This record gives sequence, C-alpha cells and structure tokens, in this order.
Amino acid sequence: MPHTDPYRLTTAEGTHDASSPGLTRGDVLRTLLWVVVVISAVSNMAASYGDADTWVHLACGAVTVLCGGTLAVRSLRGRR
Repeated sequence: MPHTDPYRLTTAEGTHDASSPGLTRGDVLRTLLWVVVVISAVSNMAASYGDADTWVHLACGAVTVLCGGTLAVRSLRGRR
C-alpha cells in the first residue's frame, strides 16, 4: 500500500489533478483590468504632482472608474 503524504505539494507521478484547469480567460481579463487600474491611478497621481491639464486628470479618472466598475460587476456576478 503506497504511503500518501498529506503535506506534499506535488502529485505522484502519472496522476493529474483535474480540479485545476489552469489559466482561464476570466483570470487573464481580471489581471489586465487590475494592471490598467494601477497604471491609471499612478498616472493620475503623477499628473497631480506635475500640474497637468484638467483633461489628463479626467481621462485617468475615467479609465480608473470604468475598470474598477468592471471588476466590481464581474466579482458580484461571480457570486451567484
């Protein structure tokens, strides 16, 4: 009888774990949305320190709000 170690992080040779399908399109989209949120927030902060025009602040803020709203909607729909 083979001994199974409950603390082992890898699976035994020849067995495949079907519960982890890998990277999905939703995971990629969520990651990209987070990247855009961070970039637009940092851009807005840099524009504030650099005394940029108002349209720069509005564009960065709009991108941040749209991506953040999309992340929120996807999260709420995923709970159903």
